[in-house]
Amino acid sequence: MHFEDEKDYLMRIMKEAISVLFSFLLGKTYVSVELERENHYQVSGRDLNGLLEMIDQGQINEAENILLGRLDYCNQHEVTAATLFYQYLSEKEESFLKQHNYSYEEVLDGLKQLIKKSGYKDLLNVID
Repeated sequence: MHFEDEKDYLMRIMKEAISVLFSFLLGKTYVSVELERENHYQVSGRDLNGLLEMIDQGQINEAENILLGRLDYCNQHEVTAATLFYQYLSEKEESFLKQHNYSYEEVLDGLKQLIKKSGYKDLLNVID
């Protein structure tokens, strides 16, 4: 597989995973989720916007560690916030991710772990 083809494939898989997970979490057909900066999502005891700001500052691994540190996988609101976190990451340029020691593969892996741990393992069959 050519490098660009692999990148496009990973992007499609990430979008599909996010789409399917949001459809289950929000209870309706997924069209698009626009992340408002004025949202009030809390995850792992932190404001989601603070974690997204950490991403923008290049502190991706640190933000992910905080996110996953105390994430309640049984709490639908926290899983939704975590999904928004990975959606935000998936929209970053590959060069930005690489510059900060992260990759699309890690975004996809994080999404898959979120899906498994939140009880939606069967969704992996849809995206794999």
